[in-house]
Amino acid sequence: MRRLRIAACQINTVVGDLEGNLTKILAELEAAEAAGVDIAVFPELTVCGYPPEDLLLKPAFVEDCADVIDRLAARVGDCAVAVGTVEGDRDLYNASVLIHRGEIVLSYRKRLLPNYAVFDERRYFTPGDEPLSTVSFRGVEVAMTICEDIWSPTGPTHELAAGGAEVVLNLNASPYREGKAADREVMLSTRAADASCTVVYVNQVGGQDELVFDGGSVVFGHEGELIARAPLFVEDQMVVDLNVMPRYRKRRLDPRGQQQSVPALPSRALETRAAAEGPLLRPELAELPDRWNEIWQALVVGTRDYVTKNGFSHVGVALSGGIDSTLVVAIATDALGADKVHAVLMPSRYSSDHSVTDAIALCENLGVEHRTVPIEPAHAAFEEMFAPSFGDRPADVTEENVQSRVRGVTMMGLSNKLGWLILTTGNKSEMSVGYSTLYGDTAGGFAVISDVWKVDCYDLCRWRNDQTEGPWIPDGVLTKAPSAELRPDQRDDQSLPPYEVLDPILEGYVEQDRTAAELIQAGHDEAIVRRIVRLVDIAEYKRRQTPLGIRISSKAFGRDRRMPITNRYRP
Repeated sequence: MRRLRIAACQINTVVGDLEGNLTKILAELEAAEAAGVDIAVFPELTVCGYPPEDLLLKPAFVEDCADVIDRLAARVGDCAVAVGTVEGDRDLYNASVLIHRGEIVLSYRKRLLPNYAVFDERRYFTPGDEPLSTVSFRGVEVAMTICEDIWSPTGPTHELAAGGAEVVLNLNASPYREGKAADREVMLSTRAADASCTVVYVNQVGGQDELVFDGGSVVFGHEGELIARAPLFVEDQMVVDLNVMPRYRKRRLDPRGQQQSVPALPSRALETRAAAEGPLLRPELAELPDRWNEIWQALVVGTRDYVTKNGFSHVGVALSGGIDSTLVVAIATDALGADKVHAVLMPSRYSSDHSVTDAIALCENLGVEHRTVPIEPAHAAFEEMFAPSFGDRPADVTEENVQSRVRGVTMMGLSNKLGWLILTTGNKSEMSVGYSTLYGDTAGGFAVISDVWKVDCYDLCRWRNDQTEGPWIPDGVLTKAPSAELRPDQRDDQSLPPYEVLDPILEGYVEQDRTAAELIQAGHDEAIVRRIVRLVDIAEYKRRQTPLGIRISSKAFGRDRRMPITNRYRP
């Protein structure tokens, strides 16, 4: 047996903060050295943060990343560091380097560049094509790959293992979507078993614009067994000892290994200190959270990091007493603390008494500061102002939207004067069909629940209530009929199908790219399907003008779903 002690350093980097990211790396390195670690492994593009997007087109940015690597190398001693960075010569590369005793002893350039969903790496990077190689730590052959490289069963991991690699360090910036952590582990287990090597998967954590990275770093042994798992959604240094068996044993017992006639890869043997002694260090396996816990954590982390990384300390929310604004206030409270959240009640002539009392009860339960700014004076003034132009035309959605826009102006005024970031409250169902007022309830800086279906908003609120001794969220919020309260006795189901009917249609059309005909064939009502599909299509211009929000699904609006506004395709 040969032993290596590995530290999986899942850290929360900030795109473009080269100095701050270097400081985090050095702090993790110091802790790893104190723990007797042989190799500290960091995420993909650690130095510059992921995704750096068009910062990569600035030559000075690429040069500054190289300077950070030089400064890091000067600090690295016996504990080697595997870290992600960008490299540029004739082309740009998404790269990783392994530094040991002040020297880069192994480098690797990402070969499989994702260009789907939220990824557009081919816009910036060229695939690596340099010869593969390994380094030897106490006779253990170690190699590196980057993120997408490990998803292919016949990709670089397979090639490296066939050429002699026994431990593959896989550096990642893998964005979260619901259920991805469990799916990812199935893939990694299969890849480790098929390659007959240990896989050390290190993922970054934290929010970057609309993306959330969940961490969840793991180590799988050469038989596909789970050795270690770091927690989701928090920074963590997971230290684990690996006992690596002689490679010939697996190759003799597994016929797949015997069929591989690939020449051994070139390898460089490193001078290392003695291996750690004593019992194997194996951290307790962190548990994967259940569905609502996982989604809640993603929304909390995404909110916290967007607010704080962009220099805000306080947020404002237009609180109506409905399910959506209630959910946003609750998420913001968990993300930032109650003292950083400010609720604004803006009742109109149509606001129900229970909406106001539910909103106040929520704020009292959470300890959130709230204020009331009635919009009736402004509403009446707008009616008077518009009267000469509107004449005797009957009231319609125009007057409803005026109320929403008064609220939007009020929230933005408070934002400007008090320095709040305004969190909007529209959910994915409403955004899909355009059930919102442009420059009204869409006005703000960050759309916390824009990728959460309406029916899921209720389940998230119920889940959050179950986590406390006394319910946070008043029962009236969970039981009353959804309403925008912009006209007398208004309910959402007067304008839209019930959300239990609407959301499955939207999920099929928006996330699964199914056509109206396919949805009808699946059993949905034809008239409803055709109406809803039309609403989704014509609302694209609204979505382009709304704030970005947190991605939790396999296809969110924005990076994931890029539909033309001027578009006459109607299958």
